[in-house]
Amino acid sequence: MSEPPPYPQIEPTTFDLIAVGTGLAECIVAAAASASGKTVLHLDANPFYGSHYSSLSVPELTSFLISNSTPSSPPSSTSTTSDIADYSIVNLITQPVYSDVEISCFYPELMEENLRKFNLDLCGPRVLFCADKSIDLMLKSGASNYVEFKSIDASFIGDGNGKLWNVPDSRAAIFKDKSLTLMEKNQLMRFFKLVHGHLVATVAAGSSGNDGNGNHEEEGKTKISDEDLERPFVEYLSKMRIILYAIAMADYDQDDMGVCQNLLKTKDGIDRLALYQSSVGRFTNASGALIYPIYGQGELPQAFSRRSAVKGCIYVLRMPVTALLMEKDSGSYKGVRLASGQDIFSQKLVLDPSFTLASPSTSPSDLLHESFNFLSTRDVKGKVARGICITRNSLKPDTSNLLVVYPPRSLYPEQITSIRALQISGNLAVCPLGMFVLYLSALCDDAIQGKRLLNAAMNALLTFPGPVNSESSSTVQSETSEEKPTVIWSGLYMQEMSTVDNGMPSLLFQGQFDSINFAPMPDGNLNYNDILDAALKVMYPNEENFPETTPPENSEDDIGLTLET
Repeated sequence: MSEPPPYPQIEPTTFDLIAVGTGLAECIVAAAASASGKTVLHLDANPFYGSHYSSLSVPELTSFLISNSTPSSPPSSTSTTSDIADYSIVNLITQPVYSDVEISCFYPELMEENLRKFNLDLCGPRVLFCADKSIDLMLKSGASNYVEFKSIDASFIGDGNGKLWNVPDSRAAIFKDKSLTLMEKNQLMRFFKLVHGHLVATVAAGSSGNDGNGNHEEEGKTKISDEDLERPFVEYLSKMRIILYAIAMADYDQDDMGVCQNLLKTKDGIDRLALYQSSVGRFTNASGALIYPIYGQGELPQAFSRRSAVKGCIYVLRMPVTALLMEKDSGSYKGVRLASGQDIFSQKLVLDPSFTLASPSTSPSDLLHESFNFLSTRDVKGKVARGICITRNSLKPDTSNLLVVYPPRSLYPEQITSIRALQISGNLAVCPLGMFVLYLSALCDDAIQGKRLLNAAMNALLTFPGPVNSESSSTVQSETSEEKPTVIWSGLYMQEMSTVDNGMPSLLFQGQFDSINFAPMPDGNLNYNDILDAALKVMYPNEENFPETTPPENSEDDIGLTLET
């Protein structure tokens, strides 16, 4: 048996920034640093890009979840100790960020033929709003040249009776919706008109006079009062759950203050509605507010990686980082040690969120001990339950790509959080044609609660087969259009939303710690706005990200966003 190839030597050995892990936040930071002329080395122990934001085949996803659900052992140092007098070695280990992994295959022969034809999102369900910050950033940075999108065809809100109700996303859609009563249509129309007037008046008030009572004279539009903006959004909406949970995307039961961990204020709810409304019609060939990247969400970190490489960033996959190099006297960061034994130095470091520190290999000084205690502190802020199901039929016979939201208490009385389900079809190149992938997620406190939430939604949407023999494995598509799709394969798992520094999505160290940052784990949101904010503020908060440049004539930077019809 041939020996594996030796690790390559990396030249040069000193950089402005080292990024470890190719998750979305790390790739955005690396792209921003590269665009501003900094030298960047980007490393990942995996043979693929994306880390916790990747899109993987069935075997790759199963292997990644299992390997990241058990803690790693501290590595042994392989380099010489010629510089040991200058710094101390602090080993890095990975903490389990996934748990309670359940993989079920109901039709083995059918799946065996297609195992590597899937691009399954590890952090699904995820979509992008057409007016998202992430879309603006991709256009500004040039990363949009390396990824294509397709529309999500429709959004629905589900109930406990198995019905899926269309979500009207504009005044025109409200008028056409046959499921709404005349009173409901009038109520929704008035609300959308009020929100539109508030947004127009707010923008106009910034550039011209205001009568001081919230009424903008020139536009004739009325702003929502400051008092109302501070009210809980659920009170302002007067129980319009379709807006609260399917457009404003509230997570927790807003009617029960005892269980609601994130009460949505009216001003924040208005911002979410504004994002939704401004997304509808932004791109002429987008049928609604939401879009999805062809080949899966893992294309997003790869797009920023490609942009970084164009700007000079060096990428090395299959390269584990085993330790940090810390100054003995000051306890400050100096560099990293690779699995090859090579030491690489940098001014700043951003780390994959699964990393933590083992105890120092030498007796630490007081400052180094302080660094160790500070850097190894983690705070788990709840969990997100995620599920992936593969079927041969769509949830709606005439719709391929769709979003379903189950508001709190819509499936059972103890359901205190929303459950979201996103169906993606083979026309987005995430699965073979004729198959569908359904992603589900819900915020939860533990695995018992999380599995109950996912199972409730899956039972409402899908059929799980009984014992299956090999002869029946090729006869999955026997359902009529009225029957629920049958599950071919499923995967359920809990993901920690690990944070540091008292719940901040990312940690910016002060003083001697300002050189090291942990990237955030995927959160429970549908889009990436919070992750984007964390990424852009952590390493170079006082510098412009992706400074504007004058592109050469016929540059690819002018292509913009590619959206397939």
